[in-house]
Order: sequence, then C-alpha cells, then structure tokens
Amino acid sequence: VQLQASGGGLVQAGGSLRLSCAASGRIFSAYGMGWFRQASGKEREFVGAISWSSGLTYYADSMKGRFTISRDNAKNTVYLQMNSLKPEDTAVYYCAASTHFGSSFDYWGQGTQVTVSS
Repeated sequence: VQLQASGGGLVQAGGSLRLSCAASGRIFSAYGMGWFRQASGKEREFVGAISWSSGLTYYADSMKGRFTISRDNAKNTVYLQMNSLKPEDTAVYYCAASTHFGSSFDYWGQGTQVTVSS
C-alpha cells in the first residue's frame, strides 16, 4: 500500500484547509485510514481515523468539532477537512493505513506541511 498526502500549505488563523490522501496498491475493505500530525519538536499526535468500508470515524478528543475525515472509495482517497484553524495546528500531517479498522497503522505516507499564521 502506498499513500500520498497532499493539500498542505499556508493559511491564516480561522481559515480552512482540506488534505487528501491518495492510496494505491491493494486496499481491502477492512482497512482503516488515519491521520496524524507532528509539530516541530513534539511527538506525533493522532487526529482521527475512518473505516474504509463503512465510513465510521473516530477522533482524538482534542480534534473533535473542527476536523472531519471522509473518504471517496471510487478515488481511493481519504480527506481531512480542517476548519477554524489555529496556529497550534501547524504541523506536518501524515496519513496512514491499518489492515483492520481500529488496529495499529502499518503503512504511512510522506506527510504534508500545514502552517497556520496568526
């Protein structure tokens, strides 16, 4: 499985951004797709995940409300919609895939930089 994240960039505080994660290779319906982020000098942080088959989502408590994950099965693409962005959301955002929804993530994309200016 190969994952390609895109859509990062520079945005002002309060703005929105949508990240995409295109998956290629053998994607099975049981897979889960997740988003993580890592700010400079900090540990990687879980954002949320989505079931490839059902679309069921779950999020880290701190991400609920402003971040929404969705997927387009026909395009093999998962999205992370980020609204009301804050400077503390600045980080490299990574997408990842797990072979079973809710299990650990085995495949990782290269990351896309999101910078939120104040």
